[in-house]
Amino acid sequence: VQLQASGGGLVQAGGSLRLSCAAPTMITSVFNSYIMGWYRQGPGKQRELVATITKGGTTDYADSVKGRFTISRDNAKKRVYLQMNNLKPEDTAVYYCDSDPQQFWGQGTLVTVSS
Repeated sequence: VQLQASGGGLVQAGGSLRLSCAAPTMITSVFNSYIMGWYRQGPGKQRELVATITKGGTTDYADSVKGRFTISRDNAKKRVYLQMNNLKPEDTAVYYCDSDPQQFWGQGTLVTVSS
């Protein structure tokens, strides 16, 4: 498994969660060469790109999460994080980490936001 996402769960609207993604078997230099991203797929919806981060830390966000989500990465540890604040029911989805563009298609972690 190249990428392992974790940290999902059930949270009330307005709450926070922090997702983590590890790349334990990936060579560090290879991980660092990728733009990394978090994607999500909600019930009955297409997968969408939520946030991306370059090796140098430049970030970009979907309009739906700007100001609420923060993506970060630790290149030495080969990890990517997604801090999600002020969660809304429409954020309910399976969240995946992957490169941008996607190439690993690993397992995601389920985030459920109750109203």
